[in-house]
Amino acid sequence: MKPPTFAYVGLEPDIVTNYAGDNSKKLGYVRVTIEMMVADPSKIIDIEHHMPLLRATAIEVLGAQPEDKIRSLTGREDIRRMVLQKFKDIMKRETGEDVIENIIFTKYLRQGG
Repeated sequence: MKPPTFAYVGLEPDIVTNYAGDNSKKLGYVRVTIEMMVADPSKIIDIEHHMPLLRATAIEVLGAQPEDKIRSLTGREDIRRMVLQKFKDIMKRETGEDVIENIIFTKYLRQGG
């Protein structure tokens, strides 16, 4: 069995979404660049096909987070793991295979809240 040949595919464009700040009258927003790591480059076509569903899922997860989680480094890692698990579940359900190995937040900007 040959070793995996990892490839990366970016979720384009960046995810930009609101989250509820501590003051309910004031919304914050977060902008995240997500790169997905795949062990088999031939699976990139599957990811591209399901990109709208993956984008919607990332927006849903980020938008549901409280401000303290968005702000903290440990919270950011929790969010990354949550998004990764949802992406893995989606791709398994849609393709019957494990497609996404990992995700990386290559940009993470937060404002307001």
